[in-house]
Amino acid sequence: MMMEKFTLTLPLSNEYLTTVRLTTSGICALAGFDVDAAEDFKVCVTESLLILKRNGFREANIEFEVGEMLSCAVSGTGERAAAEKGPDEEISYALLNALLGNTEFTRDMAGVVCKIAFGA
Repeated sequence: MMMEKFTLTLPLSNEYLTTVRLTTSGICALAGFDVDAAEDFKVCVTESLLILKRNGFREANIEFEVGEMLSCAVSGTGERAAAEKGPDEEISYALLNALLGNTEFTRDMAGVVCKIAFGA
């Protein structure tokens, strides 16, 4: 199967999370995921966006690659606001690691997570 890329750039506001989940669901279907695997992947995309939002990013870029497997990279873009860390932060990291296990977190020079990548 040929590698195909799909990229989405959006503001990090709650109104767009449903759109992202629907888009992710469609891409998971294209990749041949069953319902449970697609739900896990959607949760990982959503939690990645929430981590970036809590780290002060106002926009995000989501890049899906569909081929032998499905991979996703979620990056914070643009100017950052003040971070809004809270108790949900650790839950997001735990979900990402529990659901996919092969999650990579990239930090900027200030130590803030600015990119999250994973695949299934």
